[in-house]
Amino acid sequence: MTQTTVNQLLDELKGGNRAVLDQLFPLVYSELRAIAHAHRRRWQGDETLGTTALVNEAYLKLVGQAEMRPESRVHFFAVAAKAMRHILSNYARARRRQKRGGDAKNVSLDDVDAIAGTAVLSDEHIDMAGALESAMTRLGETNPRLSQVVECRFYGDMSIADTAAALGTSPATVKRDWTLARALLYREMHAHQDS
Repeated sequence: MTQTTVNQLLDELKGGNRAVLDQLFPLVYSELRAIAHAHRRRWQGDETLGTTALVNEAYLKLVGQAEMRPESRVHFFAVAAKAMRHILSNYARARRRQKRGGDAKNVSLDDVDAIAGTAVLSDEHIDMAGALESAMTRLGETNPRLSQVVECRFYGDMSIADTAAALGTSPATVKRDWTLARALLYREMHAHQDS
C-alpha cells in the first residue's frame, strides 16, 4: 500500500464514506503507534495504558465520531492526536478518582499478592497530568489556536511544518505560538502546584 492509497482513502472519508476507516487504520497504524509511543515516553512508570491500548482507544474514538472528514493526511493525524489527548486526560482523571478512593473495592487478603504486582501511575504523574489537562482547558478557552498547536506538537508529536499545514498557518506562527503556549502552560501548571 502506498501513500497514494492513504490519500485516496482520506479523500473518500472526507466525502462521507465512513467504511474506509477499516481500510485506513492498518495503513496508518505505524504512524499512530509512533504518536502514542511519544505519549508513553512522557508518562514513564505507567504500564496499565500501553502504546497499543492508546492507539486502539484512539481508533475507536475516531470511528465513533459522526462527522469525521479530515481535510488532509496531516489534519487526520492532528485529529488523532487530539483523540489521544482526550483519552490520556480521561485516564488520568479516572486514576485521580481511584487515588482518592472513588473506585474502592473490598479485597480479600488472598488477592493482595495479585494486586501488588500490577504497575500503577505514580501520584506525581497523576497530579501532573491533571494539572496539564486543567491548563490545556483554560488555554483552549482563552486562545484556541495555542491549544491546537499544543495538541499537534505535544500530543501529536508533529513537526512545526506539519502543525502549520494542519492548522493552515505559517511555520513562523507555529514557532511563536508553541513558545508562548509552553510558557503559559508552565505558568498555569506551577500556579496549580503551588496552590
